This record gives sequence, C-alpha cells and structure tokens, in this order.
Amino acid sequence: MTNHYRYILFYKPYGVLSQFTQDTPTRSTLKDYIQVPDVYPVGRLDWDSEGLLLLTNNGQLQHRLCDPRFGHERTYLVQVERIPDQAALKQLEAGVLIKDYRTRPAKVRLLSEEPSLSDRDPPIRFRKTVPTAWLEMKLTEGKNRQVRRMTAAVGFPTLRLVRVAIAHLQIDGLQAGQWRDLTSRESQLLQNLVFSGHLLKKHKY
Repeated sequence: MTNHYRYILFYKPYGVLSQFTQDTPTRSTLKDYIQVPDVYPVGRLDWDSEGLLLLTNNGQLQHRLCDPRFGHERTYLVQVERIPDQAALKQLEAGVLIKDYRTRPAKVRLLSEEPSLSDRDPPIRFRKTVPTAWLEMKLTEGKNRQVRRMTAAVGFPTLRLVRVAIAHLQIDGLQAGQWRDLTSRESQLLQNLVFSGHLLKKHKY
C-alpha cells in the first residue's frame, strides 16, 4: 500500500532555502510556503536558484532519487552572460572539468528566445553593454552548484537558474511559490522509474 505517501511539486522562488528549519532569520524557508507535515525535499536547489522541487514522506524513494548512481534527468533553463558559441556548447555537452571532477555528458541547446517564466524577485542585474542568452541544459547528476560551475568553466557565468523538470515531472502550470500534489499517474510513473532498477549504467546521448 502506497496511498499514504505524499508527493508534492513546489516551484521554489529565488532566495528560499530548500529546508524547513530556520537557520537564519533573514532567509525564507519551505515552511513559509508549505504547511504539510512530515514531507521533505528530494535533493535541493540552492537559495539563489529557482524552480522545481519534489517533496515526499516516502523515505525510500527520497533515498533512491538522491543516489548518485541513479541518473534521472533534470532540466534547467539557464540565463548566462554573453552568447555562448558552438565550441562552448559542445564543451558543456561533452563534460567540463570542475576542480578534479569531470561532469557527465549533458544535453545543451541555445534557446532562440527568452522562455516564459515567473518574474524573479529581485530581477537579475541588467547591464546594457553585456548581452545575455538562455540555455536549456539536461543533466543526469546534481553536484553542488554544478550548472553554475559548468557555465563559468566555459566562460559564460550563470545569471539566473531555473529547474523546470525532474524526469517526467514538469513545472508547467505553477507560478513561483505555488505547489501541488502529484497526480496519481505522475506518482505511478515516478515509482516505476525509481523502483524498476533503472540505476544509471551508461548514458547514451
């Protein structure tokens, strides 16, 4: 029986910590938005990142999804300084060296127009002399501040970072600060994905 499990999708706004405990009086936390007992975030989004956060009271599922061997895809929309060239995009796709670690292959594409997203509060610092571009990046790992470190490593610092999907779960229909329960179909697909032995063997892109 899994009907007592709760699965929540939350659109985390900028500046909110991915935790319920209040470490500092100046930072908002999940408890300012979600009054549901005993659910905890699966993984995390940095305070200065936005977007999709999955919360659950299913500890086994939480543990499996956070296992580095479990290569579920995460999709990010990334606003960067300046316009990346093909060489930089290929480098991001192939994997870049961050300290002593090489990132796994990723799917990266330059978007032709700005995506439709909730406004960020506060907005990014606008500089008339420096153009910006939006990338869609699909990763199968989530190291600490990985996307920011990847774009910085190829010379295009991240200005804004929004996670829009975790595997088949999409942020569509939510505004920043809103949450909803997963549909029964989404829950079933999530459990199939996590418990059918789909641990990462080798990704082919």
